[in-house]
Amino acid sequence: MKLLLSALVVAVLITPAEATALARQGPDVPPPGWSISGAGLTWTAPGPIPAGGAAIEFWDGDRLLGVPRPSADLRTYTLDVVGVDAVDGLRVRASGRRLDVEEPTPPTTAANVAPPALQPAGDTDPGRPGPFATRTGEYELDPITVPGYAVPLEVEAVVVAPIGAPGRRPLALFLHGRHITCYQGTQMLLEWPCPASAKPVPSHRGYLQAQRLLASQGYVTVSVSANAVNAHDALDVEAGAGARSALVRAHLAKWADWAGAGRGSAPEVVRAAPVADLGNVFLVGHSRGGEGVNRAAIDSLVPPPPGTGHDGPARWRIKGQLLIGPTIFGHNPAPDVPSVTILPGCDGDVSDLQGQLFVDATRGVSRGTALHSALYLVGANHNFFNTEWTPGQAEAPAQDDFRDTWVDAVCSPGTATRLTAAQQQTAGATYIAAAARLFVAGDQRVLPLLDGSGVRAPSADPARVLAHAVGGARAPFVVLDGTTSASGSARVCAQVSADPAAACVDPAVTRPSPHFVRFNRVVPESGRFAVALRWTAEGQAATVRPAAPVSLVGARELALRLAVPPNTAANRFTVTVTDASGRRAQLGTVALDGLPATERLSANWAQEVRVPLPSRGIDLRHVAELELVPQSGSGQAWLLDAHGWAPGLPDPRPVALPRVDLGALTVEEGDTGTRTVRFPVSVTGDGAGSVRVFVQDEDGRAYTERLVVIEPGQHEVEVPIEVTGNTRFSYGARRVVLAKAVRGTVIGHYADRLTVPNDDPEPTVTATPVIDAVTEGGTLTWRVTLSSPADSNFTIIGRAAAPEGVELSTTDVDETWFRQRVSQEDPLPSRPLSTTGVQVVAYFPRGEVSREVSVLTVVDAEAEPVERVRFDLSSLTPGAPRVPVIGTVTDASDGR
Repeated sequence: MKLLLSALVVAVLITPAEATALARQGPDVPPPGWSISGAGLTWTAPGPIPAGGAAIEFWDGDRLLGVPRPSADLRTYTLDVVGVDAVDGLRVRASGRRLDVEEPTPPTTAANVAPPALQPAGDTDPGRPGPFATRTGEYELDPITVPGYAVPLEVEAVVVAPIGAPGRRPLALFLHGRHITCYQGTQMLLEWPCPASAKPVPSHRGYLQAQRLLASQGYVTVSVSANAVNAHDALDVEAGAGARSALVRAHLAKWADWAGAGRGSAPEVVRAAPVADLGNVFLVGHSRGGEGVNRAAIDSLVPPPPGTGHDGPARWRIKGQLLIGPTIFGHNPAPDVPSVTILPGCDGDVSDLQGQLFVDATRGVSRGTALHSALYLVGANHNFFNTEWTPGQAEAPAQDDFRDTWVDAVCSPGTATRLTAAQQQTAGATYIAAAARLFVAGDQRVLPLLDGSGVRAPSADPARVLAHAVGGARAPFVVLDGTTSASGSARVCAQVSADPAAACVDPAVTRPSPHFVRFNRVVPESGRFAVALRWTAEGQAATVRPAAPVSLVGARELALRLAVPPNTAANRFTVTVTDASGRRAQLGTVALDGLPATERLSANWAQEVRVPLPSRGIDLRHVAELELVPQSGSGQAWLLDAHGWAPGLPDPRPVALPRVDLGALTVEEGDTGTRTVRFPVSVTGDGAGSVRVFVQDEDGRAYTERLVVIEPGQHEVEVPIEVTGNTRFSYGARRVVLAKAVRGTVIGHYADRLTVPNDDPEPTVTATPVIDAVTEGGTLTWRVTLSSPADSNFTIIGRAAAPEGVELSTTDVDETWFRQRVSQEDPLPSRPLSTTGVQVVAYFPRGEVSREVSVLTVVDAEAEPVERVRFDLSSLTPGAPRVPVIGTVTDASDGR
């Protein structure tokens, strides 16, 4: 039996229309599957939701409430201390997808999609095995302790090493992403350690094909287990990035020992391998493992504050990283560590392709000489890069993350564009080897495979891999900021905005573009721009001007990252540049087709196109303007940036930039007044730079944004936050604080919270009858009143209790009313209400003091005595007093 999200969940989910209709029948009743308990919010799925990289999020309409913690069986998700404005607005999402309802199947406008044409073969093919035979083994060491994690993190790994390779050999470390951690038959579990009856999922053994390829080429490879992090990172405000970094660095520290005086104490598999060269370390991370190894790269250059799980100097140098379908919740790439990011075109997990920010978010942060490349892999899903996440190859239950209930012209298995698991794994291994050969071995023959030059590695056939890049030998020409201007058929647009007139793409679009992924769902966000082109007739020129003329001396070509709508063909643009003296040079025409996609995919991705720069006729020292002239009758496109391109790859020369880490703060509320507290933000290292800090407002609806300049020698950042005291009850406040690098800095711990515990008593509850005696078919109603308003949404639950006399039964009340107020119970067989889990709920939005609860009765054909119903009302605070309400129902025949 395959445990598929679609089979287990979608089959019994209601549609959005049904959910709305049910919610309207009971305004204080959460939608099916939801329950409110005090300040907590719980959603129970009809079946287990496989653990993945994307964050499962609770939403109240368009407001992010937070990331809930999952139960071990992956069915129940709970979020503590949360305020909900309207229970009928509750939503569960992951990467923009709804999980709590069956989303309507989007129409497909991409019938019979063909894959892009194969690109020419490059001069070298890194997917070919090398000359060395390999050996495989495993090790298990004492676990490590990481603050905030309830259990130690296992230190286990599988090693694949070359046999007979001379000298010290480069080390490649693999880190898998978030997945189930244990299984028992077909049951999936997310807990650690595993129960005695369950087996651990060996996710770390899922990259053996890539490990063997690298080992045959002379690399020592190690793939590490991260099940403990996976089972507990839902309680981590930064989703495990720091813990995964500590785990990676703990392994690297052991390998540094084993490369020196500690080699005699190394595990057998390590002693049998060549000595690892810790000056040449290459990291590979998949899903949340991608964000984890990126954080390890940052932490290796600029150590985190003590007490993060692994302390001590970095006795290694990370030369580059390859990231597969990665998360980047922190939007904090290591700017000076070269990277290649694979974006799977059919990713059903991290479906917003947020890993694009490992490229885009590096621009302007540091010197810009490190190459950062993105590879769009048509037809690849998220899971199949790891054989232990692939049905038919995995020991544990596994699934295709792209939903099998959809018939998709691009991503359904068997289509011309969808890759098989074997094809996807071979393509992944090939490009892992390409990145290693470029960044570690320095083989620049591999560079055209990764930098947007438009060639392929034949070993990856039939996969279509499109590439673009920033950094390296590029010189910035148009890199959008607040000083860039545009005219004609172009406008400078905001990547993240709620204003349709300012936004690059309609803000209502679920997957606008991988380039426009939001930072922790913050809207708006300053400093992120693109150029939106829209024309209605051929020849309507789009003109873009940087704030000042730019030198392109030394560049051979002009490289543009340009996105066009999916499935469009032959989008042609004439490219012209103008110097500061007004002299123009037409560089040529570029043509590109949209990516094959349906409305379910995030395929509005910029492709790299280039035109040659002239050697005369224009002053390349002062290039002032870029013009794009569309050659079609109408259309649209988006320009991400334009750079002067030159061959070769300079040494990135990583430097220790000033590092910024957020702390956490808990303060008392107090009874009166507003005071300003200082949120702790530390700066490690020396140098000038700037960061953007976001502080969540008190109501949780928006963020206040602030640009902070860091001066040389500064070791703290002033982040003032106002806290208002009063005597109204609340469940306390937890306000998120975020930080993001702008220039000359790196961010470590990018998120934490300001906590303001409640210090006021709960309001008392009274209940008065509105209608407490009805004939069958009537509605019993009571008014529930709080003694004072609360600053948090407040819930009163009424549990059915046995009244004196004959009790109302499950078939004496409206069936829909009953089902809304129980969890997976049927009204049949008929039984007293007090023997069921039925509850009435009075839900008080903040500031309100009066609500009503009701019982809907029905007429039946039986002659019955007078029946009664009782509910005991109370808050969910242990020991809270109970307030009974009692109603009487008379048989309808008594009035005939």
